Amino acid sequence: MAALAGVAASPGLGIGTVMVIAEPCLAYEAVEVTDAEAEKSRLHGAIEAFSALTREKAEVVRERVGDAEAAILEGHVLMISDPFMVAEMDNLIDGGQCAEAALDTVCETFAVMFEAADDDLTRQRAADVRDIKSGVLCQLLGVREVDVSRVPRGTVLVTHDLVPSMTAGLDRDNVVGIVTETGGMTSHSAILARALEIPAVLAVPDAVRKLPEGAQVIVDGGEGTVAVAPDEAELAAARVRQEALRREKEALQRFVGKKTVTADGCQVELFGNIGSVEDARAVVDNDGEGVGLFRTEFLFMDGGAMPTEEEQFRAYQQAALIMKGRPVIIRTLDIGGDKDIPYLGLEKEDNPFMGFRAIRYCLAREDVFRTQLRALLRASAFGDVRIMVPLVTGVEELRQVRALIRRYADEFSREGVACNKDVPVGVMIETPAAALMADALAAEADFFSIGTNDLTGYTMAVDRGNDRVRYLYSAFNPAVLRSIRSVIAAGTAAGIPVGMCGEAAADPLLIPLWISFGLTEYSVGPASILATRAAIAGWRHEEARALAEAVMGAVTPDAVFDLLKAAAR
Repeated sequence: MAALAGVAASPGLGIGTVMVIAEPCLAYEAVEVTDAEAEKSRLHGAIEAFSALTREKAEVVRERVGDAEAAILEGHVLMISDPFMVAEMDNLIDGGQCAEAALDTVCETFAVMFEAADDDLTRQRAADVRDIKSGVLCQLLGVREVDVSRVPRGTVLVTHDLVPSMTAGLDRDNVVGIVTETGGMTSHSAILARALEIPAVLAVPDAVRKLPEGAQVIVDGGEGTVAVAPDEAELAAARVRQEALRREKEALQRFVGKKTVTADGCQVELFGNIGSVEDARAVVDNDGEGVGLFRTEFLFMDGGAMPTEEEQFRAYQQAALIMKGRPVIIRTLDIGGDKDIPYLGLEKEDNPFMGFRAIRYCLAREDVFRTQLRALLRASAFGDVRIMVPLVTGVEELRQVRALIRRYADEFSREGVACNKDVPVGVMIETPAAALMADALAAEADFFSIGTNDLTGYTMAVDRGNDRVRYLYSAFNPAVLRSIRSVIAAGTAAGIPVGMCGEAAADPLLIPLWISFGLTEYSVGPASILATRAAIAGWRHEEARALAEAVMGAVTPDAVFDLLKAAAR
């Protein structure tokens, strides 16, 4: 049985027949226009038609899946309706470009901007922009969009990219698996596949060519493999695994509404990571106990101009109201040379990961930072809002942020505006400097949150996007684990909460280590909340400490992994 490998994007096992979904031809001739007003009218009409169709799709998704997933499509309408984007297209048309070319140019500018980001979640937004572009091009060219609503039962969809606009018509009773050539864990196609509970394997190279129409396949969304033409014995084994997975899923339901506790009764907090207000609803839907990381850069990257204080306030306020008094940890703007937002005037840098980004940028641009901090302070009157500072390297940065917060809180006091003047302020521990100075930072911070993604990269001096050195990027590396252990120890000694918001927080192999180290808060993707709660419930501290003692004596990532794998539950 041949097998293809990709990204394990949506767990489950699907057995079915391949249906290849071809993308529509959207080729156009970039003619020069002479009647700019007529061409702009044609563009605006196409945008309106696209928006109306997308709203209809969003309602279908809302009924079939939920509000958070519908909001993905509603976000497409907001983005293409952004006055800055439309104005840029109009300017290009005034310069002689046709509507198709103007749309293409502006959308690609935004897509490239997203792709330059250093985190997967932001990079995946490029796919959304291109989905929008394709939808409007369909309207301009009179091309019918792909319709997957009438596929037969037992279908495995195979396509270059399953974009959100396609998913509105997906019927989970008929579609048993999804395979794409692009996308990742944080792409909206993955999010929607997980919400629909359809097994999905993404980023399978050349999948459209290698998986012929009508072929029988097994899609393993947990392992990230696609088995082609399985024999009877292999099909029987897959069906046995399907039943086992069904039982495991049912077992997770017993953790709904329960506190997150270890097997010996020690309670911790289990939060969700979000990038938008809509994601906060997904945290609630998945029984999260709060928001451990609200990435605010999306508010800045989804439009053509800096969001106003009022716009930011509304977003933070809505997240706080949705969580109904549960903690909402909001990270201040984490933007820099690697996330090129045209209107912020950022200069290109040779080494943006170590350049003018995150808190360095914010402290240098008080006009930008003041707007955000004031919005955050106003939102703090509506819930348990906490402010988290990214890329901290020393106590002086934390002190500067606290001084600004005090100043703006005093302004609100004089203006009679409600806010929590004692809003908790914490730091992300994601640089070796912060990890080494954790004791000093703990004396002045209200909480820590360990960002394992960047901490791993910076500790190992590895660009995880570089294929030649990616093998060094691993949270199982003893250097990374020793750093995390010392950070948690420093926070515990100072009596402050220590959380983790990187991908490692949800890794069931690593969870016994976090328990033994004394981690008090886990923040994971909304879809991973129940599985993480179950994994935490499977360990007693005595058992976790014994395993950690053996693991921390290992000196290679492979040895660490083998020990944790052997003890997995």
